[in-house]
Amino acid sequence: MSALSDNPQLAGLDEKVIDRDPIKLFQSWLADAVEAKLPLPEAMTLATATPDGRPSARMVLLKQVDHDGFVFFTNYRSAKARQLDANPYAALVFYWAELDRQVRVEGSVTRTSEQESRDYFQTRPRESQIGAWASSQSDVISGRDVLEQRARELETLYCDRDIDCPEHWGGYRLLPERIEFWKSRVGRLHDRILYERQPDASWAISRLAP
Repeated sequence: MSALSDNPQLAGLDEKVIDRDPIKLFQSWLADAVEAKLPLPEAMTLATATPDGRPSARMVLLKQVDHDGFVFFTNYRSAKARQLDANPYAALVFYWAELDRQVRVEGSVTRTSEQESRDYFQTRPRESQIGAWASSQSDVISGRDVLEQRARELETLYCDRDIDCPEHWGGYRLLPERIEFWKSRVGRLHDRILYERQPDASWAISRLAP
């Protein structure tokens, strides 16, 4: 258990008094992680699977969360994008060890609009914009020099103008169907509170055994 767990703000989870809106609760927990100055509090594991059920997972960064879903951006030609396009369901895991907290999210995934992708792309650091063009993500390359040479060529090409958002780059939005909040407790009798989306868009809340 971390010292931060002694803070009343970080007490256990009680399904009788917990916020009935899991998005608001998640936003509160994310804000706690930011306030605690944790490294990359927005980092999350993204798990995808092929149509025949072969899973894979990697770390990505959450860029937006609201009642429309959890948004992240990537190369649309990457392995994860190909899996999401073929099997549009995914799972996310956030783990804030210093706060003894974890959140699991499962749901369906769709691409963001082209405008959303372009708008976000323009907020990225210039070197990240160059990287989006330079890297054919997930492809085999002969060496790092291939990336560095391509980046130099792009820096020359765009030296006096803005960098356009590539057509092969953009966002995905996961609309949650299940969100589970986990809080470490003494004796490994952890709190696990599950929210499940109902047909009317409300949320059913239940407690799971740890």
